[in-house]
Amino acid sequence: MTEAGDSNDFYVRYYVGHKGKFGHEFLEFEFRPNGQLRYANNSNYKNDTLIRKEAWVSPAVMEELKRIVEDSEVMQEDDANWPEPDKVGRQELEILLNNEHISFTTGKIGSLADVNNCKDPDGLRSFYYLVQDIKCLVFSLIGLHFKIKPI
Repeated sequence: MTEAGDSNDFYVRYYVGHKGKFGHEFLEFEFRPNGQLRYANNSNYKNDTLIRKEAWVSPAVMEELKRIVEDSEVMQEDDANWPEPDKVGRQELEILLNNEHISFTTGKIGSLADVNNCKDPDGLRSFYYLVQDIKCLVFSLIGLHFKIKPI
């Protein structure tokens, strides 16, 4: 385990989106090594506008995020046998952890049935659950900090 404050080599970025009837709709967030959390949510449904938020998180939050990523073991996965992005959408996950960099790209996942039907269900399941955990953390942090209700 690394010491608190030793997060200079830790970065997480997630994107999910598609281009459809309402234009380019997406959710994106990133945790930067300095503790900056950047969040963007763009939906043109009913003329919604782009929501952009930035906040700073403590070293304890960064360490917890690092623990979540390490526990997921996603750094050992390979997206070669995961569904390709398509018209339904794409997901991207980029992580820099302990001088190891990964970048995953896959299609949108609607449910665990989609995960179980792919060529690498174990690897995609690690990705799926990690993304769910990180999204929950981000929505909680943004909701508490800005008192907004993300979708």
